[in-house]
This record gives sequence, C-alpha cells and structure tokens, in this order.
Amino acid sequence: MTNAIPLLSTEEQVARLLATPRPGAENILAYYEHRMGGIGKDPRLMLLPLDDHLAHRGDGVFETIKYIGGRLYQLHEHMQRMQRSADSIFLAPPCSWEQIQELCLAVARHSGEQQGTLRVLLGRGPGGFGIAPSECPESSLYIIASRFTQPTEAWYNAGVKGFRTTIPAKQSYLARIKNTNYLPNVLMMHEAKERGMDVPFCFDAEGFLAESAVANICLVNREGVVEVPRFTNSLPGTTLLRAMALLEGKRQWVHRSIAEADILKAEEVLMLGTGPECVAVVSYEGTPIGNGTPGETSRLMRALIHSDMLENGVPFAQGAV
Repeated sequence: MTNAIPLLSTEEQVARLLATPRPGAENILAYYEHRMGGIGKDPRLMLLPLDDHLAHRGDGVFETIKYIGGRLYQLHEHMQRMQRSADSIFLAPPCSWEQIQELCLAVARHSGEQQGTLRVLLGRGPGGFGIAPSECPESSLYIIASRFTQPTEAWYNAGVKGFRTTIPAKQSYLARIKNTNYLPNVLMMHEAKERGMDVPFCFDAEGFLAESAVANICLVNREGVVEVPRFTNSLPGTTLLRAMALLEGKRQWVHRSIAEADILKAEEVLMLGTGPECVAVVSYEGTPIGNGTPGETSRLMRALIHSDMLENGVPFAQGAV
C-alpha cells in the first residue's frame, strides 16, 4: 500500500492543492501572510507552515476584531492587548505594531465587505518542531478577514442558556494572555453541545465565577448594580471594558468575587463579547434568571455598544458610515 503513494513534484502538489476542496472557503474574504508580504483572496492558498510553533505548540497570541459599517471596532484597544499578551510570552512581531494596525485596515478594505471580522494571529514562526523559541528565526503574522452575520433580533429576544462547565478556569497567568492554546475553551463548547446548552460558566479553584468560553459574564443585582467578576482567572474583554465605560452615569458597576449561588439571585446575567456584543443569559442549569427573559440592562448595554461601534470605529473604506 505504501508503494502506491506517489511522490509529487512541486507542480503536482500545487495542482492538487488548488483542486482540493476547501471547507469554509465561502467565508474567507481576504488574508495577509507576512512571509509573502501581500494580501491574497484565494482561500485555497491561505496556508500555515506546519513547523510554525503557532501550529504544533500553540505558541502565539491572537485577537478577533469586528468591523461594521466600514469601521474596525476598538482596533487600538485590541492591538494594545495583543502587545501585552505578546510581551508576556517574550514574542516580538516581525514588524512594528503601527504597521500591524495599517495591515489590519488594508485587509479589511480588501475584503470588499462593510461587515466582518478580522483575526490577527502572531506566532513564534516556522523553523522546527522543537519547543525552544530560539529555533524560529522570525515570528509569523497572519491577518484574516472573514464574513460575520449579526445575530437576529429573535436570538437576542430569546436569550441564551447557561450552565456550569466541568472545565476549570485557566491558571491566572494564562487566563490574562489571549494565547492560541484554546483547548479548554474548545472542551467547554463541546460540553455545551452535549448538554444542549449555550453558554458555559467556568469557575476558579476558590469557586468564584471566571468567564465563559469566548466571552465575559457579569451580573445585575436586585439594586440594579452591574457586578463584574474580578479579572483573576479571566481575560479582561475589550467589549466588557468598553461597556463599563459607556455605562458611566447610567448604571453603577463594581468588581467583586462572584459565587455560583449569586447567579440565581441576580436580576439579570449578561454575556459580553466581540460577536454577540451583549446578550442576556435567561437561565442557569435550567432555572430561570429573573423573570426568564432579557432585561432592561442587557438591552441598554447592547444598544450602547452597537451605537459606539458605528460612531467610534476606525474607518477603513471610503463611504464608511
């Protein structure tokens, strides 16, 4: 059987690559790869070297940036967090951070769409299959624009179902780095699907609420105060931090340690992230939260965030609204 496997020439490999089906190709709009020094639009050629430590070690960091109305939302904040994440693992980009911001704008512009998401990945780079960073002569940079469909009003009006995942929160020093090793997050979402739930809640070793798989969680208590878990075992989300600033003068909010028992006592529970913006968690482990429907604060926060995206995003295209 082994003898029947052909040894391909370079030309044959390229031909087979172009003929190979590419799942998800319809969602890829444009991409940048630093080694190439340019932007491509053919998803069949959007490739990652297998010896990039980003691939086989999870040695890298990333950000996901939403754009709508021809504007990238919180581009500077995402880049600042990415720089903090990269610095914490001693990873320098292959170009300046200012250049990365310009590349983000260029990829979004070449996507040809007014709405989508950018994924920016910074890896240790190709150079070997070991674990030592020193075997990689230069870091890698990938920027991908893909389609994003805004959730429907029906989805927001229905809310989502939360549960306690068996996967513990990440260790504190890892939780605050937006790194590409997302296996715990993957397992949380697998568990959610197995249980017929939407939103996993993970807890730290002390039993306090940390975060969800890809978003932050906060509560609204019976006095209307927004309670945000301390960022000890969770990533400070750019959407959550911006929402807190937008709430100034409209709602009081506090950071505190939140136990599981506090969840069912809350008037509202909110999930905030790049994709959903703000959606109400209307039940936890099958028990309704509040009256079991989205509340006033969830609607307010979503409206504030969405308006802020349209008003204060960084424009990348002529005619951005």
